Parts: sequence; structure tokens; C-alpha cells
Amino acid sequence: MFYFDSTMLILLPALLIATWAQFNIQASYSKYSKVYSRNGYTGSQVARMILDGYGLFHVPVVPIGGKLTDHFDPRENVVRLSQDVFYGASIASIGVAAHEVGHAIQHRDNYAPIKIRMALVPVANIGSSASWMLFILGFVLSMPALVNLGILLFTAVVLFQIVTLPVEFNASSRAVAILISRNILFEDEISGTKKVLRAAGLTYVAAALTAIAQLLRLIALSDRER
Repeated sequence: MFYFDSTMLILLPALLIATWAQFNIQASYSKYSKVYSRNGYTGSQVARMILDGYGLFHVPVVPIGGKLTDHFDPRENVVRLSQDVFYGASIASIGVAAHEVGHAIQHRDNYAPIKIRMALVPVANIGSSASWMLFILGFVLSMPALVNLGILLFTAVVLFQIVTLPVEFNASSRAVAILISRNILFEDEISGTKKVLRAAGLTYVAAALTAIAQLLRLIALSDRER
């Protein structure tokens, strides 16, 4: 069987980085969610303030369940914030809220990477769910075409993860610049917010590295079994 063999070593470094990245974001968010902004704004207030400042009056800000489930949905044009961020007045909550609004501004500005990422979503979803099934089926049936199709579909997942990086880092840069320029946070509060956003960004780097490692493993397995 090829599920647990030497090719798993290709994945190991990426998995270790991903584990560390998840621990880091949880620790950073937990630490700075206890540091409250002196201006007293909640995440939802900050999101609404920034959206209105950019003329995005039509984009709603709504609460959702879960922790760190915050996101901007470009299909429905809505900013969704987790309960802690929506109602929280910490510098972590404010940073996360501003980051998600950064995505809404990207969407408004037709920022190229976010458009590319949106275009990749359908094929990346298919690749994520079907690539391994096709790959394994190709081995079982001795059909190289299915193996190659599985690899091709997973390549779309890798591309999606890579394109996500500039989208996320740009949104964080926009968020920090806005929080400073509009005096939403004081200068000494910004450093904590930056640390939270940087930690969040590293989770996307880890996800991209893991996807690349998985693709390399698929290729290694394919070459070995030919």
C-alpha cells in the first residue's frame, strides 16, 4: 500500500509548520483578545465604519458562530464576523474585522489576485474532493490517465493556495494602514494587532506549503508506480 510509506516524509516538514502556525494564531489571538482598545470600538463597529468610509454602505456585517471563522463572502457581498470579533472591543477583534473589510475593499477595487482566486474556487473545490479518489482509482485500475487527472486537479488546489497568499497579506496591509490613518487604534496598540494578523497570515503560508508537499508526494507516488 502507498498510503503510509517513505513519501510521507515529504509531508512531514509542512505538517509540522502547519501545526506550529495553528498554535501560534491561537496563542496570539488569545493574548491580544484580552487587550482592549482605548477607543472602545467593537469589531462590528470598526467594520461598519471602514465600509462606510469606502462607500460600501450596501455590504452588511453579520455575526456567525465559531471561533476565528471570520470571512468576507464575495458571492453574497457580506462580511461575516465570529461572535468574539463582532462584539469584542479588543485590538485582536478590531484587527480581524479590519482585515475582512480589507477583502471587501479588494473586491470593490477589482484587485487581480482576489479575482483569480474566485475563478479558481470551483475547480479547486473539485480538486480537493476528487483528486485523491481519482488518483487511487487510477492505481487500482492501472489507468495512468486517472492518476494524471488526479494530479492535475490537485494542482488547482495548490494554485488556489498560492494565489491566496497575496490576497491575505494585502488585506492585512490595508487593514493596518486604515486603522492607523483613521485613528481607530492608538500607535502603541497597532503592534499587537500586527502580530495577530501576521500569525493569521502564517496559517495561509502553512496551508500553501502543505498543498505543495501533497502535490510533490502525489508526483513521487506516480513516478514510483509507473
